[in-house]
Amino acid sequence: MVKTPEELALMRNSGKLLASVFEMLDGIELAGLSTMQVNDLVERYITDDLASRPASKGQYGFKYVLNCSINDVVCHGVPDETCIIQNGDIINLDITLEKNGYIADSSKTYIVGDVPPSTKKLVRVAQEAMWKGIKAVRPGAHLGDIGYAIERHAKQHGFSVVREYCGHGIGREMHEPPNVLNFGRRGSGMKLKEGMVFTIEPMINEGSRFVEDHDDGWTVTTKDRKLSAQFEHTVAVTSTGVEVLTLRHDGS
Repeated sequence: MVKTPEELALMRNSGKLLASVFEMLDGIELAGLSTMQVNDLVERYITDDLASRPASKGQYGFKYVLNCSINDVVCHGVPDETCIIQNGDIINLDITLEKNGYIADSSKTYIVGDVPPSTKKLVRVAQEAMWKGIKAVRPGAHLGDIGYAIERHAKQHGFSVVREYCGHGIGREMHEPPNVLNFGRRGSGMKLKEGMVFTIEPMINEGSRFVEDHDDGWTVTTKDRKLSAQFEHTVAVTSTGVEVLTLRHDGS
C-alpha cells in the first residue's frame, strides 16, 4: 500500500507515459472513428511508441486496452468496430499503462463536437469533483474526506454520484487496497500516510445515481439512461500534500 521512494519513481514514470497517451488523443478527431479504432490506436502508441504494456488487456479476461464509455455508459464500455463516435457524444476513455512492473491509471471524458450547455456543465463538474477530491489528499487526512469533497461538489450542482464503483490503490497490481469511495463523511475511513498511491475517479450522473449492469459482463449504464461523466488520476500522498502522477502538460 505504501510505496518506497524507488517504487514511487517508477510509478511517476508510468504516470508520465500514460499522460502522454491522453496528450496524443487530444490531437485526434474522434468523431467518425469507431471505438475499436481508438482502442487500436492507443494500443499501438503504448506498445510501439512508449515501449510499455497496456495493463488492462487480459486483466480479468478483458480483451482490450481501454474502456470507452459513451453518453449514458457509466464505465467499462467495450470497444466495438460497429460503435461509431458521433458529433454530440461525450466519451470517457479509461486507460492503464504498465512500465517496469508498475501501473498507472487515468481517464478523461471527451466532448465530441457540439453539445448542449447542460452536457458541458456535467463534464465540467465531473472534472471539478475529481480535483476537489485530489485537493483533500494530505498526510493525516482520511479517505472519507475525499469522498465528502467529491459528493458535496456534485450535489451542489444538481448531479449525483455513482456509489457502486470507486477509486483504488494501485502499484504492481491494477487494483490494490484501499477502496477510495466517491462519497463519505469527513474524518471517517483510513488515515492517509505519505507514500500511499491510489486513484481518484468520480463518476457523476446527470440524473439519479443508480446504474444497471449489462449482459456482456462489462458495460454499466445509468438506470435512467441520462448522461454520465468520469475523470480519473493516479495520485501519491506526499509529506506535504499530494502529487498527481498522471498529470498532463496542460495541468488537466
